[in-house]
Amino acid sequence: MRVVSNTSPVSNLAIIGRLDLLRAKYGRVVIPQAVSDELARLSHSAGAAAIQRAVADGWLLVEAVTDRRLLPVLMARVDAGEAEALELARQTNADLLVIDDQDGRQIAREESLPFTGLLGVLAEERIGGRLPSLKAEIDRLRSECRFFIAAELERRVLERVGEA
Repeated sequence: MRVVSNTSPVSNLAIIGRLDLLRAKYGRVVIPQAVSDELARLSHSAGAAAIQRAVADGWLLVEAVTDRRLLPVLMARVDAGEAEALELARQTNADLLVIDDQDGRQIAREESLPFTGLLGVLAEERIGGRLPSLKAEIDRLRSECRFFIAAELERRVLERVGEA
């Protein structure tokens, strides 16, 4: 399975000590150079170290976007990391794009790119029994990453995994 990720799912999972979930779930995850550059600026030392280990271990892979002609069009709507992640997913026919940004998700819909977000990954891991509590992970994301989730979305996701 070919999975491409944007910055926030990787950085947020690294900060809460759950980056290993991506490896366990997908084996390898590809990020474009702009995402790698954004991750290199992560100020959370333990999260940054986890990301560096993932790259060194060879399961978090950095790949270049080969055809950059559409990036300016995408960057009119999203930042460089999201634009490159979207374009890399499109160019390589990725099976899945992991992206949280709403504008980026809208572009993925328009391009018919299959996608999920951080909550989708965590919910699947909870359903699969690899996380004891999705609510606990959401609370950690809020407190450690300043992650925002609307109350209604949180209620629906927790209900979906049986934690409502």
